[in-house]
Amino acid sequence: MNLGVCHMTLRLPENESLKGKRKVIKSVVARVRGSYNVAIAEVDDQDVWQLTTLGIACVSNDARQNNKVLSQVVQFISRSRLDLEVVDYRIELIPFR
Repeated sequence: MNLGVCHMTLRLPENESLKGKRKVIKSVVARVRGSYNVAIAEVDDQDVWQLTTLGIACVSNDARQNNKVLSQVVQFISRSRLDLEVVDYRIELIPFR
């Protein structure tokens, strides 16, 4: 079993309120969950209007598959929303035996 984890920091440059941020993040989370078999949640920067950190995780038998899925999720988020800017992301693969 292998666990893939992605820590992704996004900037919302045009956002002006926490309510607006929640709307955007809720949409992103729903679309990712609907398109990919991953767990995703906002994990940091909840009180900052123009910044958010998402945690994304997936489990499979193959570490390469986890890397592929998480890379696709990062590309999906960066391409699907023009009001978001990917500041940084890090993918970590953890093998379990």
